[in-house]
Amino acid sequence: MSPMSKVQSPGSENEEAEVSEAETLSAQTQRSAADFGPWTLDIGQASDFGLRVTDLRKSFQTPNGERVEVLRGASFSANAGEAIAIMGASGAGKSTLLQLLGGLEVADHGSIVAGEFVIDHASRAALAKFRNRHVGFVFQFHHLLPDLTAAENVMLPLLIARTNARAAKQRAARILADVGLDQRASTSLVGHLSGGEQQRVAVCRALITNPTLVLADEPTGNLDVSTGGEIAQSLVSYARSRRAVVVIATHNQALAELCDRTLSLSNGRLQPT
Repeated sequence: MSPMSKVQSPGSENEEAEVSEAETLSAQTQRSAADFGPWTLDIGQASDFGLRVTDLRKSFQTPNGERVEVLRGASFSANAGEAIAIMGASGAGKSTLLQLLGGLEVADHGSIVAGEFVIDHASRAALAKFRNRHVGFVFQFHHLLPDLTAAENVMLPLLIARTNARAAKQRAARILADVGLDQRASTSLVGHLSGGEQQRVAVCRALITNPTLVLADEPTGNLDVSTGGEIAQSLVSYARSRRAVVVIATHNQALAELCDRTLSLSNGRLQPT
């Protein structure tokens, strides 16, 4: 890198940080597919799976009775093995879009088809079953249960699916080890772990059931560049190695560049960047 001038423009420090972050994540993606190791673990095979979103509309009513349109005809599609970044300003509707894709909110209009499952026409019971079997959620705030260990948090989706407790414990320990969390971390209460370790636990919990659709809402927002890069790389690698669809809402341009495509959410609609 050439020496920096001692006289910098007001925005130069921010620009340099952004370039550094982008270079860090870009360097990580130069590894071969085989070097994506952590997400080639043995948690089952994912079948080819696509996502089609058509003319999605969603509005909310404010306390004073005003109707606010958040999504105004958002449409996109994703193929098996794709990681899609959704970028947009705060309040643009990125989180709302992910909640609709995961069947946590009901759209006012439009269609969401995941594989052969029509999310917008499904009953609550069918949606719950679909989420348990096929969807993994990763949030900016990990929402781990503080009274449980890392392994116990990761085991929960398997136990809900009625997996044998011993098998669930073994799988949880294995996936945690694959992301660099040793026996000490695995058996520690999550409140005793660092922020980066907690987010790794959250990612393991999201992926332990081998979901075909992963929805990540600002998964690196509270992490340093290095840890955030590892989390981002893990999610993108999971999509490619498991033929899953991963949709990531983010403000992080470097993370978005890791993905196969980036869509910008503005004025309630999605546009390719």
